[in-house]
Amino acid sequence: MKDLQLGESGTICCLKDPEMALKLLEMGCIPGTQVRLNSRAPLGCPITVVVGDMADYTLSLRVSEAATIFLK
Repeated sequence: MKDLQLGESGTICCLKDPEMALKLLEMGCIPGTQVRLNSRAPLGCPITVVVGDMADYTLSLRVSEAATIFLK
């Protein structure tokens, strides 16, 4: 997910880090959910993503957290 450009979207395929996976699942990053990169901080971290295909909510993530999310 960390390589998305602003406005690009994808569908969560799987979560790489088992420890981080629980936290991400609790925040709604569930495999099969669509996400879209909304913004990036000036220095690149954190990023905000819109979670859900109906723009359910916006989530702020560190780039290291986003790196554990694989997209289709």
